[in-house]
Amino acid sequence: MANIALFSIWAFVFSLNFGATYCYFSIPLKIYPGKYNFTTEANLSSVRVVALKSDGEGLSLASDPSGTVNFLDMVNNLQGDSGRGYYIEMSIGTPGQKLNILVDTGSSNFAVAAAPHPFITSYFNTALSSTFQSTGRSVGVRYTQGNWEGVLGTDLVSLPKGPNGTIAINIAAIQLSDSFFLPGIDWQGILGLAYPMLARPDSSVEPFFNSVVKQLGIPNMFSLQMCGAGLSASSAVNPPAGSLIMGGAEPTLYRGSIWYTPIVEEWYYQVEVLKLEVGDQSLNLDCKEYNADKAIVDSGTTLLRLPINVFNAVVEAITGSSRIENFSSGFWDGTKLACWKKDENPMELFPKLSIYLRATNTSQSFRITILPQLYIQPIVDTENELECFRFGMSPSSNGLVIGATVMEGFYVVFDRSQKRLGFALSSCAVSDGEPLSEIAGPFSAADVAADCSSSVLKEPVLWMISYALVAVCALILIGLLLLLLLPCRHRDRGEITDESSLVRHRIK
Repeated sequence: MANIALFSIWAFVFSLNFGATYCYFSIPLKIYPGKYNFTTEANLSSVRVVALKSDGEGLSLASDPSGTVNFLDMVNNLQGDSGRGYYIEMSIGTPGQKLNILVDTGSSNFAVAAAPHPFITSYFNTALSSTFQSTGRSVGVRYTQGNWEGVLGTDLVSLPKGPNGTIAINIAAIQLSDSFFLPGIDWQGILGLAYPMLARPDSSVEPFFNSVVKQLGIPNMFSLQMCGAGLSASSAVNPPAGSLIMGGAEPTLYRGSIWYTPIVEEWYYQVEVLKLEVGDQSLNLDCKEYNADKAIVDSGTTLLRLPINVFNAVVEAITGSSRIENFSSGFWDGTKLACWKKDENPMELFPKLSIYLRATNTSQSFRITILPQLYIQPIVDTENELECFRFGMSPSSNGLVIGATVMEGFYVVFDRSQKRLGFALSSCAVSDGEPLSEIAGPFSAADVAADCSSSVLKEPVLWMISYALVAVCALILIGLLLLLLLPCRHRDRGEITDESSLVRHRIK
C-alpha cells in the first residue's frame, strides 16, 4: 500500500508540472558551422515593380491590393549559406541597433541576443532603446541543436532592405543560451516566420510576420530564394546570398511555373510527401513513412532530414548503385568526409533525388528533384590536392525536414493567405551553366493513400490531456488516502504501524 501511494503521489506531481509549467518545444533548427566552396555566381536580371494580377490558376505575383509593391530593396537582402544559415539585417529599437537575424521558417519567435556572447560580435542592448518595454514574462525555446532563454518584451523594428515602415513587434531578449550561437556565424538572433501555434511561451505571442501583415497591410505571403549553392563562401566577404520577399513573389528570381502544395497544418509549414525516388528508383515505402511524424519546410535546418527508415532506404538505394563501391559508412552518418582529387568529378557517381508532393488538386502530385551537387556538399580548408565533401542528409527522429539542402534548388513561396507552399526553379541554382534542380508534373496520385500525413498531437491537445491527467491523478490520490486512513479507525488501541507512519510522513 505504501508503494502504491508513493507512486500515485509522484504521478500526480509529474502530471501537475506537465500541465502547469511551460516546457521546451523541440524546433528542428540545425545549423552547420562549416564553410562551403561554391563556384558559380548568381546572375539576377533587373528587378521591376509588378502589379497585382493572377495567371488564371490562382498564382499570385508581386501583389499589393492597394496597387503595386516595389521589391527592389528586397532582392539580395540575405547573406550566408546553408552551413552558416541565411540572415537578414534588421534595425531594432530607438535609436536603431543593426543586427543580423537568421531567417527560420521552422519556428515562430523573434529573438535576439541581449547579452555578450563569445561567438557573436554585437548584441541588442535593451537599456539603450527608449522604446523597449519588457513584459516580465520568461521565455525559452529548445531547437534540435541548441536552446536559449530570455525575457519577452516589445520594441520597434525596421528592415533596411525590406518593406517600408516601422513595426511594433514582440521580441525575446536572449540572456542565456547553450549551443545556439556557434563559431563562425555572423548572426545575432533568429526570425521565426512560422505560425502562432509554435510561439513561446504560448500562441498569444504574435509572431513577427503576422505583425508585419497587420501593421503594414501587405499580402499574407512571403517568398525565399537561398543562393548558397550558387555563390562562393568566404570568411572575409559575405556576398549577397538570396532574397526574402515580403508580400509576394518576384518573377525575376525563378524560372518556369510555380507548383503549389497544400499546407496541411498551420503550425510549422507542414506539407504532404507522397514518395521519394533515388535516380529512377522509387523507395516503395508506405507514404505515411515519409510523413512520420510530420513533413515540414524549414529554412533554419541545414540538411535534408529524413525519418530513420526513409534515410536508411535512401542510403541503401544510393550505395546499391554499381558506380559507388567500398564507401565508408562514416560518410553517410556524417562523421567522415569523402575526398577526391580535384581533377575528378565525383558528382557523376551519385544519382538525382526526387521528392513527390501532393498538388493543390489532391488527385495529383508534382516532383521536385535535386542534383547531387546540392546534397554532396563541398567543404573547404582541406588538403590542397584533394576536394572533400559531406553528405547533405541525416536521419531524424521527429519528422522529415526539407531544409536548405533542398530549398537552395528552388524559389519557395509561402502563400499563407491561400494555405499553400509553392516551388519553382531558382534562378541562382545553376553551376557551370547547368541547373542544379528540376521540377515536373502533374502526376496521378491514385497509387498512394488519400491521406499520407501522420496524426500529430498539437500543443492545445497536449494541454487538454495534461489537465485531464491532473484530474485523474487527483481522484486516484484521494481514493488511496481514504483507503489508508479509514481502516486505521478500526484497529485495536488505534495503533499505527511503522510502515503506515512512514507513508504518512511521506505524504506530508
